[in-house]
Amino acid sequence: MSYRHEQLSEEKVFKDPVHRYIHVRDRVIWDLIGTPEFQRLRRIKQLGTTYLTFHGAEHSRFSHSLGVYEIVRRIVENFKGKPNWSEDERLLCLCAALLHDLGHGPFSHSFEKVFDLDHEDFTREVVLGDTKVHDILSKVDPNFPQDVADVINKTYPNKLVVSLISSQIDADRMDYLQRDAFFTGVSYGHFDMERILRVMRPMEDQAVIKESGMHAVEDYIMSRYQMYWQVYFHPVTRSAEVILTKILHRAKELFHSDYIFKLAPTHFISFFEKDVSLNDYLKLDENVAFYYFHIWQEEDDQILADLCRRFVDRDLFKYIEFNPGNQYRELMELKDCFMEAGIDPSYYLEVDSSSDLPYDFYRQGEDEERLPILLQMPNGELKELSRQSDIVEAISGKKRTDHKLYFASDLIDQLPEDSDIKRRIREILKG
Repeated sequence: MSYRHEQLSEEKVFKDPVHRYIHVRDRVIWDLIGTPEFQRLRRIKQLGTTYLTFHGAEHSRFSHSLGVYEIVRRIVENFKGKPNWSEDERLLCLCAALLHDLGHGPFSHSFEKVFDLDHEDFTREVVLGDTKVHDILSKVDPNFPQDVADVINKTYPNKLVVSLISSQIDADRMDYLQRDAFFTGVSYGHFDMERILRVMRPMEDQAVIKESGMHAVEDYIMSRYQMYWQVYFHPVTRSAEVILTKILHRAKELFHSDYIFKLAPTHFISFFEKDVSLNDYLKLDENVAFYYFHIWQEEDDQILADLCRRFVDRDLFKYIEFNPGNQYRELMELKDCFMEAGIDPSYYLEVDSSSDLPYDFYRQGEDEERLPILLQMPNGELKELSRQSDIVEAISGKKRTDHKLYFASDLIDQLPEDSDIKRRIREILKG
Protein backbone atom coordinates (compact mmCIF):
# COMPACT_ATOMS: atom_id res chain seq x y z
CA MET A 1 0.00 0.00 0.00
CA SER A 2 1.31 3.46 -0.90
CA TYR A 3 2.07 5.98 1.84
CA ARG A 4 -0.82 8.13 0.55
CA HIS A 5 -3.33 5.40 1.39
CA GLU A 6 -1.59 3.84 4.39
CA GLN A 7 -3.82 3.49 7.43
CA LEU A 8 -2.82 3.01 11.07
CA SER A 9 -3.31 -0.47 12.44
CA GLU A 10 -5.59 1.06 15.06
CA GLU A 11 -7.44 4.37 14.98
CA LYS A 12 -5.91 7.06 17.20
CA VAL A 13 -8.17 9.50 19.03
CA PHE A 14 -7.61 12.78 20.83
CA LYS A 15 -10.12 13.62 23.57
CA ASP A 16 -11.34 17.09 22.74
CA PRO A 17 -13.59 19.42 24.79
CA VAL A 18 -15.24 20.86 21.65
CA HIS A 19 -15.63 17.91 19.26
CA ARG A 20 -15.54 15.14 21.91
CA TYR A 21 -13.11 13.05 19.85
CA ILE A 22 -10.69 13.79 17.03
CA HIS A 23 -10.14 10.71 14.90
CA VAL A 24 -6.94 9.83 13.04
CA ARG A 25 -6.64 6.81 10.74
CA ASP A 26 -4.26 8.10 8.06
CA ARG A 27 -0.57 7.40 8.64
CA VAL A 28 0.31 10.72 6.97
CA ILE A 29 -1.80 12.75 9.43
CA TRP A 30 -0.41 10.89 12.44
CA ASP A 31 3.17 11.43 11.26
CA LEU A 32 2.53 15.15 10.64
CA ILE A 33 1.15 15.61 14.16
CA GLY A 34 4.39 14.17 15.52
CA THR A 35 6.70 16.62 13.74
CA PRO A 36 8.60 19.28 15.74
CA GLU A 37 7.01 22.01 13.60
CA PHE A 38 3.48 20.91 14.50
CA GLN A 39 4.30 20.19 18.16
CA ARG A 40 5.61 23.77 18.40
CA LEU A 41 1.99 24.95 18.10
CA ARG A 42 1.44 23.70 21.66
CA ARG A 43 3.59 26.68 22.69
CA ILE A 44 1.57 29.29 20.77
CA LYS A 45 -1.70 30.42 22.36
CA GLN A 46 -4.70 30.53 20.05
CA LEU A 47 -5.88 33.85 21.50
CA GLY A 48 -2.61 35.63 22.26
CA THR A 49 -3.08 38.00 25.22
CA THR A 50 -6.78 37.18 25.72
CA TYR A 51 -5.90 35.02 28.74
CA LEU A 52 -5.29 38.28 30.61
CA THR A 53 -9.00 39.08 30.14
CA PHE A 54 -10.62 35.63 30.11
CA HIS A 55 -8.47 33.49 32.39
CA GLY A 56 -9.50 30.23 30.73
CA ALA A 57 -8.19 31.24 27.30
CA GLU A 58 -4.98 29.25 27.57
CA HIS A 59 -5.69 26.93 24.64
CA SER A 60 -3.16 26.55 21.84
CA ARG A 61 -2.87 26.68 18.06
CA PHE A 62 -2.18 22.95 18.36
CA SER A 63 -5.65 22.13 19.69
CA HIS A 64 -7.29 24.50 17.18
CA SER A 65 -5.42 22.91 14.27
CA LEU A 66 -6.56 19.46 15.34
CA GLY A 67 -10.11 20.81 15.54
CA VAL A 68 -10.01 22.23 12.02
CA TYR A 69 -8.67 18.89 10.77
CA GLU A 70 -11.54 17.05 12.50
CA ILE A 71 -14.21 19.29 10.97
CA VAL A 72 -12.75 18.85 7.49
CA ARG A 73 -12.53 15.08 8.09
CA ARG A 74 -16.26 15.05 8.82
CA ILE A 75 -17.06 17.24 5.81
CA VAL A 76 -15.18 15.05 3.31
CA GLU A 77 -16.73 11.96 4.89
CA ASN A 78 -20.16 13.47 4.18
CA PHE A 79 -19.09 14.42 0.63
CA LYS A 80 -18.13 10.85 -0.26
CA GLY A 81 -20.04 9.69 -3.33
CA LYS A 82 -21.62 13.09 -4.02
CA PRO A 83 -21.36 14.90 -7.38
CA ASN A 84 -18.49 17.42 -7.75
CA TRP A 85 -16.38 15.60 -5.16
CA SER A 86 -13.27 13.55 -5.89
CA GLU A 87 -11.83 11.24 -3.24
CA ASP A 88 -8.41 12.06 -4.73
CA GLU A 89 -8.62 15.41 -2.91
CA ARG A 90 -9.42 13.92 0.48
CA LEU A 91 -5.89 13.67 1.93
CA LEU A 92 -4.97 17.08 0.53
CA CYS A 93 -7.92 18.66 2.38
CA LEU A 94 -6.98 16.93 5.63
CA CYS A 95 -3.32 17.96 5.45
CA ALA A 96 -4.10 21.57 4.56
CA ALA A 97 -6.61 21.76 7.43
CA LEU A 98 -4.12 20.35 9.91
CA LEU A 99 -1.21 22.56 8.80
CA HIS A 100 -2.97 25.85 8.00
CA ASP A 101 -1.66 27.66 11.12
CA LEU A 102 1.90 26.27 11.19
CA GLY A 103 3.50 29.66 10.61
CA HIS A 104 2.04 31.55 13.57
CA GLY A 105 4.59 33.24 15.77
CA PRO A 106 4.35 34.13 19.47
CA PHE A 107 1.32 36.27 20.26
CA SER A 108 0.45 35.96 16.55
CA HIS A 109 -0.91 39.18 15.06
CA SER A 110 0.70 41.61 17.53
CA PHE A 111 4.08 40.04 16.82
CA GLU A 112 3.54 40.17 13.06
CA LYS A 113 2.59 43.85 13.18
CA VAL A 114 5.75 44.91 15.02
CA PHE A 115 8.15 43.01 12.76
CA ASP A 116 6.18 43.36 9.52
CA LEU A 117 5.80 39.61 9.06
CA ASP A 118 3.07 37.40 7.66
CA HIS A 119 2.44 34.03 9.31
CA GLU A 120 1.12 32.68 6.00
CA ASP A 121 4.54 33.22 4.44
CA PHE A 122 6.13 31.14 7.18
CA THR A 123 3.44 28.48 6.91
CA ARG A 124 4.40 28.15 3.26
CA GLU A 125 8.10 28.00 4.19
CA VAL A 126 7.50 25.21 6.71
CA VAL A 127 5.52 23.21 4.15
CA LEU A 128 8.01 23.75 1.32
CA GLY A 129 11.32 24.14 3.19
CA ASP A 130 13.83 21.85 4.85
CA THR A 131 11.50 20.54 7.57
CA LYS A 132 10.11 17.27 8.88
CA VAL A 133 6.69 18.38 7.64
CA HIS A 134 8.04 18.72 4.10
CA ASP A 135 9.75 15.32 4.33
CA ILE A 136 6.47 13.63 5.24
CA LEU A 137 4.40 15.43 2.60
CA SER A 138 7.00 14.59 -0.07
CA LYS A 139 6.60 10.89 0.71
CA VAL A 140 3.00 11.17 -0.51
CA ASP A 141 4.11 12.68 -3.83
CA PRO A 142 6.94 15.07 -4.83
CA ASN A 143 4.30 17.68 -5.80
CA PHE A 144 2.17 17.16 -2.71
CA PRO A 145 3.88 19.81 -0.50
CA GLN A 146 3.24 22.42 -3.20
CA ASP A 147 -0.41 21.37 -3.45
CA VAL A 148 -0.83 21.73 0.33
CA ALA A 149 0.86 25.15 0.25
CA ASP A 150 -1.40 26.23 -2.62
CA VAL A 151 -4.56 25.25 -0.73
CA ILE A 152 -3.43 27.23 2.33
CA ASN A 153 -2.41 30.12 0.07
CA LYS A 154 -5.83 29.99 -1.67
CA THR A 155 -4.23 29.50 -5.11
CA TYR A 156 -5.05 25.80 -5.61
CA PRO A 157 -7.07 25.29 -8.85
CA ASN A 158 -9.89 23.38 -7.13
CA LYS A 159 -11.75 26.21 -5.40
CA LEU A 160 -14.02 23.77 -3.59
CA VAL A 161 -11.02 22.40 -1.69
CA VAL A 162 -9.86 25.93 -0.82
CA SER A 163 -13.33 26.92 0.39
CA LEU A 164 -13.30 24.21 3.07
CA ILE A 165 -10.28 25.88 4.69
CA SER A 166 -10.74 29.55 3.69
CA SER A 167 -14.17 31.06 3.08
CA GLN A 168 -16.92 32.83 4.99
CA ILE A 169 -18.16 29.52 6.34
CA ASP A 170 -15.11 27.29 6.63
CA ALA A 171 -13.72 24.72 9.05
CA ASP A 172 -11.23 27.24 10.49
CA ARG A 173 -13.94 29.65 11.63
CA MET A 174 -16.29 26.89 12.74
CA ASP A 175 -13.61 25.52 15.07
CA TYR A 176 -12.21 28.74 16.51
CA LEU A 177 -15.63 30.23 17.28
CA GLN A 178 -16.67 27.19 19.31
CA ARG A 179 -13.25 26.56 20.85
CA ASP A 180 -12.70 30.18 21.83
CA ALA A 181 -16.20 30.39 23.30
CA PHE A 182 -15.58 27.24 25.34
CA PHE A 183 -12.27 28.39 26.80
CA THR A 184 -13.33 31.98 27.44
CA GLY A 185 -16.52 30.76 29.11
CA VAL A 186 -18.87 32.89 26.98
CA SER A 187 -22.02 31.71 25.22
CA TYR A 188 -21.74 33.83 22.07
CA GLY A 189 -19.74 31.43 19.88
CA HIS A 190 -22.12 28.48 20.00
CA PHE A 191 -24.07 27.43 16.91
CA ASP A 192 -25.38 24.18 15.45
CA MET A 193 -22.32 22.97 13.58
CA GLU A 194 -23.69 19.45 13.19
CA ARG A 195 -26.67 20.85 11.30
CA ILE A 196 -24.42 22.92 9.03
CA LEU A 197 -22.23 19.93 8.23
CA ARG A 198 -25.29 17.81 7.41
CA VAL A 199 -26.66 20.35 4.93
CA MET A 200 -23.31 21.29 3.31
CA ARG A 201 -23.02 20.19 -0.32
CA PRO A 202 -20.03 20.20 -2.69
CA MET A 203 -20.35 22.34 -5.81
CA GLU A 204 -17.78 23.05 -8.51
CA ASP A 205 -16.30 26.21 -6.93
CA GLN A 206 -17.32 26.04 -3.27
CA ALA A 207 -19.35 24.24 -0.65
CA VAL A 208 -22.95 25.45 -0.49
CA ILE A 209 -25.69 25.05 2.13
CA LYS A 210 -29.11 23.52 1.55
CA GLU A 211 -31.81 26.15 2.03
CA SER A 212 -33.26 24.15 4.92
CA GLY A 213 -30.10 24.89 6.92
CA MET A 214 -30.33 28.68 6.54
CA HIS A 215 -31.23 29.34 10.17
CA ALA A 216 -28.18 27.41 11.41
CA VAL A 217 -26.01 29.61 9.17
CA GLU A 218 -27.73 32.76 10.48
CA ASP A 219 -26.82 31.62 13.98
CA TYR A 220 -23.22 31.03 12.88
CA ILE A 221 -22.95 34.54 11.36
CA MET A 222 -24.35 36.17 14.49
CA SER A 223 -22.08 34.06 16.70
CA ARG A 224 -19.10 35.34 14.78
CA TYR A 225 -20.33 38.93 15.11
CA GLN A 226 -20.77 38.62 18.87
CA MET A 227 -17.43 36.86 19.42
CA TYR A 228 -15.51 39.61 17.67
CA TRP A 229 -16.99 42.40 19.75
CA GLN A 230 -17.33 40.61 23.07
CA VAL A 231 -14.09 38.57 23.02
CA TYR A 232 -11.61 39.24 20.21
CA PHE A 233 -11.83 43.05 20.43
CA HIS A 234 -12.26 43.22 24.19
CA PRO A 235 -10.63 46.50 25.33
CA VAL A 236 -8.69 44.83 28.17
CA THR A 237 -7.16 42.35 25.73
CA ARG A 238 -6.31 45.22 23.41
CA SER A 239 -4.63 47.03 26.32
CA ALA A 240 -2.40 44.00 26.87
CA GLU A 241 -1.62 43.90 23.15
CA VAL A 242 -0.68 47.60 23.22
CA ILE A 243 1.81 46.95 26.04
CA LEU A 244 3.16 43.85 24.28
CA THR A 245 3.84 45.79 21.07
CA LYS A 246 5.46 48.59 23.08
CA ILE A 247 7.82 46.06 24.71
CA LEU A 248 8.91 44.74 21.33
CA HIS A 249 9.31 48.24 19.89
CA ARG A 250 11.37 49.36 22.90
CA ALA A 251 13.64 46.31 22.77
CA LYS A 252 14.12 46.89 19.04
CA GLU A 253 14.93 50.57 19.58
CA LEU A 254 17.45 49.74 22.33
CA PHE A 255 19.08 47.07 20.18
CA HIS A 256 19.75 49.62 17.45
CA SER A 257 21.23 52.09 19.97
CA ASP A 258 24.34 51.68 22.12
CA TYR A 259 22.35 50.07 24.93
CA ILE A 260 23.82 46.90 26.46
CA PHE A 261 21.19 44.42 27.63
CA LYS A 262 21.67 42.47 30.84
CA LEU A 263 20.03 39.62 28.97
CA ALA A 264 20.95 39.94 25.30
CA PRO A 265 17.92 39.52 23.02
CA THR A 266 19.51 36.58 21.21
CA HIS A 267 16.27 35.06 19.91
CA PHE A 268 15.04 38.45 18.66
CA ILE A 269 18.19 39.65 16.88
CA SER A 270 17.27 38.38 13.42
CA PHE A 271 13.82 39.97 13.82
CA PHE A 272 15.36 43.30 14.82
CA GLU A 273 17.71 43.09 11.83
CA LYS A 274 14.92 42.04 9.43
CA ASP A 275 16.85 38.93 8.39
CA VAL A 276 14.70 36.12 9.77
CA SER A 277 15.47 32.56 8.72
CA LEU A 278 12.91 29.81 9.08
CA ASN A 279 15.04 28.24 11.82
CA ASP A 280 15.12 31.55 13.74
CA TYR A 281 11.37 31.87 13.39
CA LEU A 282 10.59 28.38 14.64
CA LYS A 283 12.88 28.76 17.67
CA LEU A 284 10.89 31.72 19.01
CA ASP A 285 7.68 30.61 20.71
CA GLU A 286 5.70 32.17 23.56
CA ASN A 287 7.61 30.32 26.27
CA VAL A 288 10.87 31.84 25.01
CA ALA A 289 9.35 35.32 24.56
CA PHE A 290 7.84 35.29 28.05
CA TYR A 291 11.20 34.32 29.55
CA TYR A 292 12.72 37.48 28.05
CA PHE A 293 9.85 39.63 29.32
CA HIS A 294 10.31 38.19 32.81
CA ILE A 295 14.08 38.83 32.87
CA TRP A 296 13.81 42.24 31.18
CA GLN A 297 11.95 43.52 34.25
CA GLU A 298 15.45 43.93 35.74
CA GLU A 299 16.88 45.92 32.81
CA ASP A 300 18.50 49.32 33.43
CA ASP A 301 16.27 50.90 30.81
CA GLN A 302 13.32 52.02 32.90
CA ILE A 303 10.80 52.00 30.05
CA LEU A 304 11.55 48.42 28.97
CA ALA A 305 11.64 47.23 32.58
CA ASP A 306 8.36 48.96 33.40
CA LEU A 307 6.53 47.70 30.30
CA CYS A 308 7.67 44.13 30.96
CA ARG A 309 6.55 44.38 34.59
CA ARG A 310 3.15 45.63 33.46
CA PHE A 311 2.74 42.74 31.03
CA VAL A 312 3.95 40.04 33.41
CA ASP A 313 1.91 41.37 36.37
CA ARG A 314 -1.14 42.37 34.29
CA ASP A 315 -0.84 46.03 35.29
CA LEU A 316 -2.50 47.27 32.12
CA PHE A 317 -3.23 50.69 30.64
CA LYS A 318 -6.58 52.37 31.22
CA TYR A 319 -8.70 53.40 28.25
CA ILE A 320 -11.42 55.78 27.10
CA GLU A 321 -13.49 56.07 23.95
CA PHE A 322 -11.56 58.23 21.52
CA ASN A 323 -12.00 58.99 17.84
CA PRO A 324 -8.64 60.00 16.35
CA GLY A 325 -10.35 61.56 13.34
CA ASN A 326 -12.56 63.90 15.35
CA GLN A 327 -10.19 64.41 18.27
CA TYR A 328 -6.86 64.87 16.52
CA ARG A 329 -6.11 68.19 18.22
CA GLU A 330 -6.78 66.70 21.66
CA LEU A 331 -4.43 63.81 20.87
CA MET A 332 -1.63 66.17 19.84
CA GLU A 333 -2.16 68.24 22.99
CA LEU A 334 -2.08 65.10 25.13
CA LYS A 335 1.22 64.06 23.58
CA ASP A 336 2.69 67.50 24.31
CA CYS A 337 1.44 67.33 27.91
CA PHE A 338 2.92 63.85 28.37
CA MET A 339 6.27 65.06 27.06
CA GLU A 340 6.21 68.05 29.40
CA ALA A 341 5.36 65.77 32.32
CA GLY A 342 8.28 63.48 31.50
CA ILE A 343 6.07 60.60 30.35
CA ASP A 344 7.13 59.28 26.94
CA PRO A 345 3.93 59.28 24.80
CA SER A 346 5.56 56.87 22.36
CA TYR A 347 5.27 54.16 25.02
CA TYR A 348 2.52 55.33 27.37
CA LEU A 349 -0.14 56.76 25.06
CA GLU A 350 -1.72 54.89 22.16
CA VAL A 351 -4.84 55.00 20.00
CA ASP A 352 -5.96 51.51 19.00
CA SER A 353 -8.70 50.79 16.47
CA SER A 354 -10.60 47.58 15.76
CA SER A 355 -12.98 46.89 12.89
CA ASP A 356 -14.90 43.92 11.59
CA LEU A 357 -17.09 43.03 8.64
CA PRO A 358 -19.24 40.14 9.89
CA TYR A 359 -20.53 39.12 6.46
CA ASP A 360 -20.29 40.47 2.94
CA PHE A 361 -20.92 39.13 -0.51
CA TYR A 362 -18.55 39.45 -3.43
CA ARG A 363 -18.46 42.77 -5.18
CA GLN A 364 -16.53 43.04 -8.42
CA GLY A 365 -13.05 44.46 -7.90
CA GLU A 366 -13.01 43.69 -4.18
CA ASP A 367 -11.37 40.95 -2.16
CA GLU A 368 -12.46 37.57 -3.51
CA GLU A 369 -12.15 36.06 -0.05
CA ARG A 370 -15.61 37.48 0.45
CA LEU A 371 -17.22 35.06 -1.95
CA PRO A 372 -20.81 34.72 -0.78
CA ILE A 373 -22.37 31.95 1.24
CA LEU A 374 -24.73 30.30 -1.22
CA LEU A 375 -27.97 28.53 -0.40
CA GLN A 376 -29.16 25.66 -2.58
CA MET A 377 -32.89 25.98 -3.08
CA PRO A 378 -35.18 22.92 -3.41
CA ASN A 379 -35.17 23.35 -7.23
CA GLY A 380 -31.34 23.36 -7.30
CA GLU A 381 -31.01 27.11 -7.84
CA LEU A 382 -28.29 28.90 -5.84
CA LYS A 383 -29.11 32.11 -3.98
CA GLU A 384 -26.80 34.37 -1.97
CA LEU A 385 -27.49 34.15 1.78
CA SER A 386 -28.44 37.77 2.45
CA ARG A 387 -31.06 37.64 -0.35
CA GLN A 388 -32.96 35.02 1.65
CA SER A 389 -32.17 35.99 5.23
CA ASP A 390 -33.47 39.24 6.70
CA ILE A 391 -31.09 38.82 9.65
CA VAL A 392 -27.99 38.52 7.49
CA GLU A 393 -29.16 41.25 5.13
CA ALA A 394 -29.30 43.65 8.08
CA ILE A 395 -25.57 43.30 8.76
CA SER A 396 -24.20 42.54 5.26
CA GLY A 397 -21.47 44.91 4.14
CA LYS A 398 -21.68 46.92 7.37
CA LYS A 399 -18.22 47.51 8.78
CA ARG A 400 -18.12 48.44 12.44
CA THR A 401 -15.09 50.27 13.84
CA ASP A 402 -14.18 51.00 17.44
CA HIS A 403 -11.46 53.37 18.72
CA LYS A 404 -9.91 53.49 22.18
CA LEU A 405 -7.19 55.68 23.71
CA TYR A 406 -4.89 53.74 26.05
CA PHE A 407 -2.71 55.46 28.63
CA ALA A 408 -0.71 54.81 31.80
CA SER A 409 -3.06 56.35 34.36
CA ASP A 410 -0.78 55.54 37.29
CA LEU A 411 2.00 57.71 35.85
CA ILE A 412 -0.49 60.58 35.57
CA ASP A 413 -1.62 59.99 39.18
CA GLN A 414 1.99 60.26 40.36
CA LEU A 415 2.28 63.84 39.09
CA PRO A 416 2.03 66.55 41.80
CA GLU A 417 -1.60 67.39 42.62
CA ASP A 418 -1.02 71.11 42.06
CA SER A 419 0.55 70.47 38.64
CA ASP A 420 -1.04 72.39 35.74
CA ILE A 421 0.03 69.57 33.41
CA LYS A 422 -1.78 66.97 35.51
CA ARG A 423 -4.92 69.12 35.53
CA ARG A 424 -4.78 69.64 31.76
CA ILE A 425 -4.24 65.95 31.04
CA ARG A 426 -7.24 65.03 33.18
CA GLU A 427 -9.39 67.65 31.48
CA ILE A 428 -8.57 66.27 28.02
CA LEU A 429 -9.14 62.67 29.11
CA LYS A 430 -12.53 63.61 30.58
CA GLY A 431 -13.46 65.24 27.27
